[in-house]
Amino acid sequence: MSEHLNNHHRNTLEELLDHQHTGNMHWREVRSLLEAVGTVEDAHNGKVKIHVGDTMLSIQDPGHHNIDKQLVVDLRKALTEAGYSAEA
Repeated sequence: MSEHLNNHHRNTLEELLDHQHTGNMHWREVRSLLEAVGTVEDAHNGKVKIHVGDTMLSIQDPGHHNIDKQLVVDLRKALTEAGYSAEA
């Protein structure tokens, strides 16, 4: 399912889906992946709406920071439910 992703996106996907990985992921890289597999919309209230498959998440914009552990868990679930895997 990830044939259309470039190497950077595949690496980010593998990091997100790696259960040993606990964080330290840059929002810029994660956002780029999410834009490749779904949609990312900036809302006027400082939130970001993420659509991946049938899942919609609304998060506080991390800005230039790393994403937190809970967001890693939420994104891992959304990506898995949308059919993405680390092996692909």
